[in-house]
Amino acid sequence: MKLKVFLMIVGVVQIVLGVLYLVAPHEFLHAMGHSVPMEDINYPFGMLAARFLAYGVGMFVIARAPEKHRFWIANMIMIQIIDLAVGIFYTLAGTVSITLSGFPMFNALLIAVLLWLWRPRRDLVAGVA
Repeated sequence: MKLKVFLMIVGVVQIVLGVLYLVAPHEFLHAMGHSVPMEDINYPFGMLAARFLAYGVGMFVIARAPEKHRFWIANMIMIQIIDLAVGIFYTLAGTVSITLSGFPMFNALLIAVLLWLWRPRRDLVAGVA
């Protein structure tokens, strides 16, 4: 049950990010403390938003039967690990401060760890303890 609820929470986060990157990317970035890019970057932000939205909706589908969607749960773990690695890289490089990257990196780590710990395992799904 906790995995299903957590998958829905992750889905909500993805959808919120998708909506913000789609309809108000500059305002969203500014509110977080990032520099506001040129207007032409809205096109790739729109493409990024599509992925956030699709994966967000997908999390609700996955939450209905997590044992049938182990691949997609593993993909979300991979996404979060990459997010964390990118955050670490750009923070250590001095491109972003820890005040900008700390919260997203914490979230990425938390989501990755909890999904890893709570993911359905093949042997448990098959009924073998």
